[in-house]
Amino acid sequence: MANRHGMIAGATGTGKTITMQIMAEEFSRIGVPVLMADVKGDVSGLARAATPHPKIDERIAEIGIEDYQMQGNPVVFWDLYGKLGHPVRASVAELGPLLLANLLGLNDTQEGVLYAAFKIADDNGLLLLDLEDLQSLLSWMSNNAKELKGEYGNFTSASIGAIQRDLLVLEEQDAEIFLGEPVLELDDLMRLDFSGQGIINILDVTKVISRGPRMYATFLLWLMSELFENLPEVGDADRPKFVMFFDEAHLLFDDAPKALVDKIEQVVRLIRSKGVGIYFVSQSPMDIPEDVLGQLGLKIQHALRAFTPKEKKAVSIVAENFRQNPDIDTQTAITELGIGEALVSTLDSEGTPTQVERVLVRPPQSRIGPISEEERIDQMKRSPIGTKYDEGENRESAMEKLKQRVEKKLQWEEAEAEREAEEKLADKEAKQAARSQRSGRRGRETASEALLKSLARSAGSQIGRRVIRGVLGSLFGKG
Repeated sequence: MANRHGMIAGATGTGKTITMQIMAEEFSRIGVPVLMADVKGDVSGLARAATPHPKIDERIAEIGIEDYQMQGNPVVFWDLYGKLGHPVRASVAELGPLLLANLLGLNDTQEGVLYAAFKIADDNGLLLLDLEDLQSLLSWMSNNAKELKGEYGNFTSASIGAIQRDLLVLEEQDAEIFLGEPVLELDDLMRLDFSGQGIINILDVTKVISRGPRMYATFLLWLMSELFENLPEVGDADRPKFVMFFDEAHLLFDDAPKALVDKIEQVVRLIRSKGVGIYFVSQSPMDIPEDVLGQLGLKIQHALRAFTPKEKKAVSIVAENFRQNPDIDTQTAITELGIGEALVSTLDSEGTPTQVERVLVRPPQSRIGPISEEERIDQMKRSPIGTKYDEGENRESAMEKLKQRVEKKLQWEEAEAEREAEEKLADKEAKQAARSQRSGRRGRETASEALLKSLARSAGSQIGRRVIRGVLGSLFGKG
């Protein structure tokens, strides 16, 4: 029945993490790979066998377990920052404008500019792989806004500048470690070990949560979308192909725009046909949108506190969501459950919710609590992933191509400026040559020309006229 999605809820300290731990163990043993988000740093114990404890012995005896064995599980560690596990990366292009806008917390206008940026990148064959690519593209858009306006609409330098500032904040949070290549391959999360057990992938997000929950939510939403888009249909199989546990699930929906919540609801509804199970873990089912909650077949409810009127109302609503059992006062039981005790309802073979039951949760066979740093290092050295994701890649993408375009434009502008300068110089030299030619002709006039000019100037005077007549007369043989 766990092939369908589920919900594990309860107040802090009531046993949600242990419930998640034993479910991961059982999925692994039947050959189902698992991904768990480690929010508090306390599920790494799955990699090592449990240590004897009187409380464990007491619970085993109380339930009547006869085949309990202490043993570890095949575990691979991952970390968005690449410190406590293999690095996890996704490219900016694969993230897409919707998730990236949510990650940056953009308003509607800025989100529109971001969508335009992705469209421009697609139309111009520009790969958006990391933050540098996106920054370069936005700068290029700002410098060429007039030319782009006709096809992609108007975007102001103020909107572009706001997005760029938000990207700088992401860089300060070391987001460039996550946004880049090589991109995580889904097959590396869906491995079996040599004995046929499913690998349990533990994603450490303790630092991510402390720096801001948006990065954590964005990664999980991206992963869901990638699984939905890339995995083949498997129908209603007898077991899941892959299972994910999302701890602190309310972070996926806090402040998320309606378009994104609708997208999550769509993926949750359809991804089961791809053989993927999703389990949300949070303090209250009220943290999950109603449309998403309606897709969750398995419900495990640990204790809730009911001191304030608001809390009492929440308990009442949670109790109403179970199919009632005449032997259990569900609303009262929710507030009375002890640690490691829960109300459980699942779907039967016909897909109908079963009556709620009050159960004890068995102890895990692996260690409760985190492993030591030395044990983690040893586990990482033996990882089947090897060094595949250790070093980042930086192939030619938008930043390099835009840089080439700018350089070519500068070279063209320099060549044009040089050509115009040469034309002006040639024109100036031609004019100077013309002036020099005219001046040369004036400097080379003959003595006869000079005499005639002088005679012309003096012709106006009576003396001049006499001189002229005299000269002309002697020239022509007249007195």
